[in-house]
Amino acid sequence: MTDDRYSHDVLADFSIQRGPKVLPKVPVERDMVVEVIADGYVGALVRFTDGLMELEDRSGRSRAFPLGGGYLIDGVPVELVKPLPKAGATAARKTASGSFAAPEQRARTALASRIYVEGRHDAELVEKVWGDDLRAEGVVVEFLGGIDDLEKIVADFAPTSERKLGILVDHLVPGSKESRIAEAVGRGKYGKYALVVGHPFVDVWQAVKPQSLGIAAWPTVPRTIEWKHGICEAFGWPHEDQADIARAWQFILSKVKNFGDLEPELLGRVEHLIDFVTVDQES
Repeated sequence: MTDDRYSHDVLADFSIQRGPKVLPKVPVERDMVVEVIADGYVGALVRFTDGLMELEDRSGRSRAFPLGGGYLIDGVPVELVKPLPKAGATAARKTASGSFAAPEQRARTALASRIYVEGRHDAELVEKVWGDDLRAEGVVVEFLGGIDDLEKIVADFAPTSERKLGILVDHLVPGSKESRIAEAVGRGKYGKYALVVGHPFVDVWQAVKPQSLGIAAWPTVPRTIEWKHGICEAFGWPHEDQADIARAWQFILSKVKNFGDLEPELLGRVEHLIDFVTVDQES
């Protein structure tokens, strides 16, 4: 008796193996609502640049995410891809803040309104990320070197509806010295046209995401140690004098490429100030 190897279907014992499901590719666009599958975060797309999109939830909190899979649109899994270029149009350049760069134009006369920031490092960080936007709007940013005399500084500027003043301060948390100063300005004669906002960090250095520096978190510095010196010491960087501190900051600043390298608590505050000094100047 011989075995007939062709007497039965050789595929009969195999089940059908389906390949991986191909997700629909959806180009990102402003205001589209995206759900992050990993943690359920839902937000509207407010900014996109260099493969990163910023989503803002209904509470105004923002987070940055990379393009790709892992998202839902109207409950359907999708792969988010770069926006499609408009027919006949060249690709628009994005600024570091994620906005579209304005077309080349003649230098604009500076607005009478101003934005003040607490220190030189704050000013340099704002310039690196928002510099193109500020120049397009004609907004000048100046640093204060401290806010202990902020009420007098505001009074000297004497803001009006056509000459507003926006102020960014560090460590603006309830009960702090900074919060008391900000509240006093808000209650004062010029409170309607002088907006004080701030981030919760001890120093603007902390507004740079730790991941952008290749660390898990910013070190904790005891209150008895000057914060920047404590940070440098924790990293093993020189910190004997101001030149050492300046070099440390330049290294940190070099790691900031765009808005995706900054914490949302700073992003939202700076955007708020720019809107305040540029929108409805007559009101």
